[in-house]
Amino acid sequence: MKEIKAIIQPFMAEKVIDALAAINGLPGITVSEVNGFGRTRGRVQSSEDEAIRCLKKTKLEIVVPDALVSAVVESIKQHAHTGNIGDGKIFVLPVEDAIRIRTGAHEDDAS
Repeated sequence: MKEIKAIIQPFMAEKVIDALAAINGLPGITVSEVNGFGRTRGRVQSSEDEAIRCLKKTKLEIVVPDALVSAVVESIKQHAHTGNIGDGKIFVLPVEDAIRIRTGAHEDDAS
């Protein structure tokens, strides 16, 4: 299993979530509204303001079987892309275990 975390533009979130929901076998998505900055320190291309700003972003967290990683990553890349600075990043991390609280099921049975 892998956890996929994606930080994307908030105005692209609905489009990305709809595309991910269409992937057969996707167990679910956690969506959070977050603030932060990346390499540009919150500056936009047209801004002359040199202050560091935290920008509003949307974070998606998805735990999937290894077989779905490529489809999920490609879907996020395709549907979150605008070509502008700040489109976001995708992180793929190993998941050691997952436990469903209600049943105590582990790993694949818990998704």
